[in-house]
Amino acid sequence: MTNNAIEIVEQCFAAYLKQDLETAQQLVGEDFIFTSPQDDHIDRAGFFERCFPTSSRVRSQQILRIAAASEHDVFVMYEYELVAGGRFRNAELITVRDGHMVEEQVFFGGNAEPSRP
Repeated sequence: MTNNAIEIVEQCFAAYLKQDLETAQQLVGEDFIFTSPQDDHIDRAGFFERCFPTSSRVRSQQILRIAAASEHDVFVMYEYELVAGGRFRNAELITVRDGHMVEEQVFFGGNAEPSRP
């Protein structure tokens, strides 16, 4: 794997926050599959219909860790704050082949704010 896969993931995260659909569609492969605790193996069309438009609920998002996990896989952990309140962390394993994201597996984390006694 080259740093190209990491760059593709970073570019897609940026496109999501900007709601740059054209860029995101260039980075996401035609055979893309998206899985999260709320979405079970949805296809590319379902992703762009249901998941991509949700950035308006995000006040801020920051990638905390990003690294190659294997020849085709990128691990990313990020923290985000919702407009409605609350700060959370998620992790994702994203598969990149031939310059396109082909699979995204999201693992929801918990509240990233320190617990209060």
